[in-house]
Amino acid sequence: MHEGHVVLRAPAGEDLRPVVVFLQQQGVRCRVYEAGGEQVLEVADPSQVEAASAVYAAWRAGDIQLELRAAPSHAQSRLGRGVWREAPVTLLLLLLSVAGFLLVYLGASAQRLSLFTFTPFVISGDSLRFGEMGREYWRLLTPAFLHFGWLHIVFNSLWLWELGARIERRLGSVHMLGLFICIALVSNGSQYLFGGPSIFGGMSGVVYGLLGFSFCGARLQPAWGFEPSRPIMLLMVGWLLLCIAGVVEVLGFGAIANAAHVAGLLSGALLGVFLALLARRSGDSGASGRL
Repeated sequence: MHEGHVVLRAPAGEDLRPVVVFLQQQGVRCRVYEAGGEQVLEVADPSQVEAASAVYAAWRAGDIQLELRAAPSHAQSRLGRGVWREAPVTLLLLLLSVAGFLLVYLGASAQRLSLFTFTPFVISGDSLRFGEMGREYWRLLTPAFLHFGWLHIVFNSLWLWELGARIERRLGSVHMLGLFICIALVSNGSQYLFGGPSIFGGMSGVVYGLLGFSFCGARLQPAWGFEPSRPIMLLMVGWLLLCIAGVVEVLGFGAIANAAHVAGLLSGALLGVFLALLARRSGDSGASGRL
């Protein structure tokens, strides 16, 4: 839709997806984008402006009920295709995380485990000796897949799917893969820089990055529709603060990679701001895509 005609402006926090979906189902070409701190609803055909405005007014007044609900045939086809087709990158990251957990849980040799840590190591008596990464650049990413306990893998897997799948369904697999690579590089690298050579791992740095991306990105582009709820933000940020304060370690959960968490959160937030502003500049909020 190259040229649009403004139907209305709404507050940034209002969810206009039910109206957009209804209009599109009626054959009305429309989109929502953010401008000046507000959402702008446009239609392609100027003759449909009045009708679209009337739909919105009736919806706001409660005269009509609009709900986002997949048609039964669509839901069945989604089940038939398999969930991996909706978010294949997120699912692949989950499977690799489980593989990393099993590598540790099943007691892989130090030599084999050392292939996936940020820097290689050898056990000499009762001590660890760390080497240099050299040109083994896969080590920049692979620590994200290592998990050292049941709580570790379950917590990260649940949040990875909750946040990652929603982003991937909306923005696509290429964006999701790019987000993982960027956030993992920053979070793993930061943990090494601040913590020094050590055996660390886990997807939590990436999870916090996806949290920051979801919050900041969807704030600037409400039509993306994956902004985390306030309870989720309070839970995740509260847990992060407890980890930084050392409470979690005192409770016996083991050492926490706080640098990876904080760096992941900040890098994800910056990526969210960057991509949202880029979408605004191009005039495409993504509302005319998948909803």
